[in-house]
Parts: sequence; C-alpha cells; structure tokens
Amino acid sequence: MKRNDIAGLLILGLVLYLLGNWALPMTDPVESNYVETAKEMIQAGDYLSPRIFGNYWYDKPILFYLQLIAAFQIFGMTDFAARFFPAVFAVIGLIMTYAFATKLYSRRVGLMSAVLLGTSVEYWYLGHAVITDMTLWVMVSATLMSFYAGYESGKAKYYYLAFAAAGVAVLDKGPIGLALPGLVILLFLLWQRCLPMLLNIHMLGGFVLFLGVVSLWYAPMYLLHGSDFLDTFLGVHNVLRATVSEHPRNNVWYYYLLVFLAGFLPWSLAVLPVFFKRLFKRELHLPTDERECFLVLWALAVFVAFECMASKYMTYTFPYMMPLAILMGHYFLAHETMFWRLAKGIGVIYLISVFTILPFALQKNSGQGVAAILQQQSQPDTVVVTYGIRYPVSIAYYSDLRPARLMQTEADIEEVRPHKMSWTATNIMPFAAVEDMNLQKDTLLVTDWEHAKELGTKVPGAWQEVGSSYDYVVYRLKPDVSYDGHVELPGRKNDISYGILEQYLLGTQTNKLQDS
Repeated sequence: MKRNDIAGLLILGLVLYLLGNWALPMTDPVESNYVETAKEMIQAGDYLSPRIFGNYWYDKPILFYLQLIAAFQIFGMTDFAARFFPAVFAVIGLIMTYAFATKLYSRRVGLMSAVLLGTSVEYWYLGHAVITDMTLWVMVSATLMSFYAGYESGKAKYYYLAFAAAGVAVLDKGPIGLALPGLVILLFLLWQRCLPMLLNIHMLGGFVLFLGVVSLWYAPMYLLHGSDFLDTFLGVHNVLRATVSEHPRNNVWYYYLLVFLAGFLPWSLAVLPVFFKRLFKRELHLPTDERECFLVLWALAVFVAFECMASKYMTYTFPYMMPLAILMGHYFLAHETMFWRLAKGIGVIYLISVFTILPFALQKNSGQGVAAILQQQSQPDTVVVTYGIRYPVSIAYYSDLRPARLMQTEADIEEVRPHKMSWTATNIMPFAAVEDMNLQKDTLLVTDWEHAKELGTKVPGAWQEVGSSYDYVVYRLKPDVSYDGHVELPGRKNDISYGILEQYLLGTQTNKLQDS
C-alpha cells in the first residue's frame, strides 16, 4: 500500500461523505428513531438501555446509539453530528477495501475497487444515512478479511481479530453480525474441504473472545430487563423479521436484483452487458482461484441469505458490496481510462447534489419545518397531535414536543398498541383518541393535505391553518367554541346529535343550539 493512495482516499471520503452534512435534516421513518433515542438517553443519563418517548426501546443494540451520543457530546445536537460517524465509517470502509484488494491482487486493483465502491449510489447514500448499516458493513467486512488473512497465513492473531470484529457487529445490529460472516466462512471451508479448521484451538478461543465482547451489553440488559428484552429484541426484531414480512410489497423475487442495479450505479450499467454476453456465450464458469472463490461465495451467501428472509430492505444486502467492488475493480483494470473519467463525473454529480437536490429532497421526509412551526405556536399547556399520517418522530426530535398519534376510538388504539411477536411492537409513540378530545383545550394538529379534509367531520372542531411545510400542514383548534361535554362519535348515544354538534363546532349554528 502507498501512503499517497491512503491520503487520496481519505480526502475523497471526507469530501464525499462529510461535506454538506450540516444541511441534511433527519428524515422519517428511520433516521429520526435513532437520533431521538440517543437524545433521550442523554437526557436520562442512561447510556445502557435505549429508550424513546420515555419507553425502553429494544429495536437495535447499543453501539450505534453510543456513536450518536459521542457525536452529540462533541459537536452538539446537530445534523452534522448525527451524520458524523456514518461518514467516518464510510471512509474507513474505503481504506479497508483498498487494503484487501491490494493484498489479493495489486495496488491498482485496490485503488480502483475503493473508488468504485465509494462512488456507487448505495455506498454514497449509506455514508450519509443515520442508520446502523455502515457500521455493520465495516465490522462484517473486517471479520471476513481477518478470517481470510488467518486462513492464508495461519497466524492466530487474525482469527481473534475476526471474532472480535464479529462481536462488535453483534453489538451494532444483533445476531446477524455473527450469522452472516459465519455462513460465508462455513461455505468457503466446505468448498475448500477444510471444515475441520472450525475445531482449531484458535477458532475456539476466538469464539470465547466473541462471547466476552457481546456480553458487555447483552448480559446487563438481560439482568435489567429480563424477558421483555429477549421477547422484543430477539423475538420481534430478529425472529419475526426473518419469518414474517414487515413490508409485503417488497417481498418479490426480483427485489434484490433491482437493489443491485440501483445500488451499484453507474457501475452496474457497465458490467451487466459483459455479464450477459458471457452468459450467452457460455463463458461463465465456477471460480478456481482461491481468492475469487472467497469473494464470489461472500457475495452469493449474502444475496441468497437475505433473499430467503421474509422481510426485505434495500440495505440488507449491503455487505456484498466489498467483494463485488473488488471483482469489478479487477475487471475495470482493462478499461482504466474509461473508469477514471466515469469516477470523476459521478463524484462531481454527488457534490452538486449535496448542495442542491439532496437538502430539499430530505426536507420532504422530515418534520424539521413543522417542528419550527409547533415551537412557535405552542404554549406549555398546548396539546399536540398528529392525524392520518405516518408518525413523524423527527418532529419530536427537533421540537422537544411529543405529539400524540390521534385515532378515532380507544378500541382503535388498542389494536395498534405493542403486542408480543407482532409488528405493532414498534408502535410505542403516545396515542390519543378523538372520542376523548377536550374541545376547550388549546390543540395543534399536524396532518397532510389529504387528511385535512376530514377535520370538522371525522375530527370534530373548528380548525384554522397556522402553517405548513412541504406535505405537512398544522392546524389550531379555534378558541371561540365553548362546549363542555364529551365528544361522541357518529353512531354513539349522545344527547346532542352529531350533525348539530358538528355545525356548532364550525361556528355556524351557535345561536340556534343555545336556543334549543
């Protein structure tokens, strides 16, 4: 490896992944969960048990939250701080790819593989995204790189390093941090007819080290929270995720093929024609070179493993990007001039996007603008609710308010409250029922333009728009109503018919109602 290469990759990574992060707001529904959890952990002074909306939150292990907490403590609670460690790990990933490809092939292949990876759409996106996947990618890659170095050299230290990295991966995202690289290693040893290596004393010692690493967090969590932790973390967020699709629309056989095409843009457009040409001419064959065997198995095992899982997400197959980037880098060695021209062009496009397109695109999926409106309009006793929209956690993060998710009845709320071994386990936001609304209370309601039409009918009251941000609009319950009774829904027994009540709340029948 050359110092100039590493310095160049550092500069490339810092420019691609850190520059402009201060202008990229937190988005719903994923990024905001992580930052709100880290914020509440800081406020509670509890750096062990993740929590959100005052409830313990067993969605992910502790490592990524600790990264966010550290960044918030260093840089303040800013968007730049939230995106800091994903960017840092993205830069680390580039250098790791360069180092591994250089070891397997040559310096030129290493440099091209790292640049190819860093300018791929999915890697660039995850280098900015406030989610666990970039950290997981680095640790899973470190596990497999270290194993292969131990397998090739016979040096025990690499096996221990591999298991330590797997332990950190499990602290980041759970059992998949061991299961995924373990599957690749198992298949590779079977292919090479070296399965007895699993009983190597250093492999067994490495597993003991792995248990020591993961017990740093899992043991105290179990002692503190017992079966609630196991049932939700292992049951819902691991077993249920593998067996019951959380988003059935994604559960199609070609989903990850589309992810590959989009994730490896623009490079997938260059290599796919060559692949199909060789396939048509029957020039494809199983790899015989040990290096290619490992890389191909790595990529295929990741792809097939997640293809078999019920829940499908864009980022699940992300760990196959290193081996594929190295294989593509080796291919582009014969087309080096074209490669560097394309890399420079896509790099310029990314830089322009960070300062022009991306901030506005992310705002559409963020409650940052609405949070500013709510802070301006709310008083200490103001009730804040959301209606008809996916619950925007980013509003809570940016405003320090906790809007309640408004539903029609208490029975409706009970249906979506957290239940064991159900996807409702993720619904731990505050709730409120229309039938329990106090129409004398100062109330702000956040909805979208479509559901705003239901205000005054499905949601009684006279509502006045006080602000909007992209698809969100904020309404205030008008203070000129003085109904002191319980709001009843259509079809429920009531002394005043709902139709008259609705007109009264809209301020059109006040005198008539008082006379009656």
